[in-house]
Amino acid sequence: MADAQLADRFRLALDMYEFGEKMTQSRLRRHHPGATDEQIARMLRDWRMERPGASGGDAAGRPSRQFG
Repeated sequence: MADAQLADRFRLALDMYEFGEKMTQSRLRRHHPGATDEQIARMLRDWRMERPGASGGDAAGRPSRQFG
């Protein structure tokens, strides 16, 4: 695979992650309309670290030990 194609795929992956994070931030704002920006940032950080419903990852099967 060419370097340019790899770079495009990596940029796309980062764009998709950023989009998903913005969607989660919007959901948090809807569910917590009185929360401050700092509180939303903390909730988003907690979601990123804990991932309720996906503690073992996003896919079915056994968790990978490849990266940790």
